[in-house]
Amino acid sequence: MLMDAEDGALPASLAELKTYLRIAGDGEDAVLNGLLRGAGALCERFTGQWLIVRQTRETLFGPRAAGAWQRLTARPVVAIESVGTVGADGAVTPLPVDAYAVDIDGNGEGWVRIARGGFSGTMAVTYRAGLASDADAVPEALRQGVVRLAAEHYLARGGDSATPPAVVSALWRPWRRMRLA
Repeated sequence: MLMDAEDGALPASLAELKTYLRIAGDGEDAVLNGLLRGAGALCERFTGQWLIVRQTRETLFGPRAAGAWQRLTARPVVAIESVGTVGADGAVTPLPVDAYAVDIDGNGEGWVRIARGGFSGTMAVTYRAGLASDADAVPEALRQGVVRLAAEHYLARGGDSATPPAVVSALWRPWRRMRLA
C-alpha cells in the first residue's frame, strides 16, 4: 500500500503561536511555521487521525477477491471519490461504479471492495480524510496541544532535548484512535 497525500494545512495559526510565545516581530516566522507543521504531524500520528481535510490517493497491491473489503489508511474518511486500476505505465483507469463498493463506517474508517469477479492488479483509490475543514474547525484541545508542543520545541532549541509536556498528551488522548493489526 502506498499513499500520495497533499500537504495538510497548519492546524493552528502562526498568530496563535506568536501570541502564546509573546513574540511581536516576524523574524522567526519561518521557524515557527516549521514547528507548527512538525507539531501538527506529531498530533496526527498520536491521534491516528488527520487534522485538516485533504485529498490522498492510496494504491493497493495484489489480488482482491470479490467481496473482500480493504481498509483505507487515512482517517477519518469524509469522501471516497474514485476507484480505478493502475496500468503498467502508471495511468489510472476508473472502474465502473457497479464494479466496486465503498463504505465509510461510524468510526471514520474508509473501506473499498471489488464487487464482482475479483481483481489481481493494482488498485488506486482517491479520497479525502480529516477532522476539520480548516484550522478554525480543529477541536480546541487538539489546537492547544499543537500550539503548546510547538512552543515547547521553540523554547528548547539549542538546549537539551526536552520531553514534551504531559499536558499535550492529556489534551490529545481523548481524540486518539488506535487500530488493531
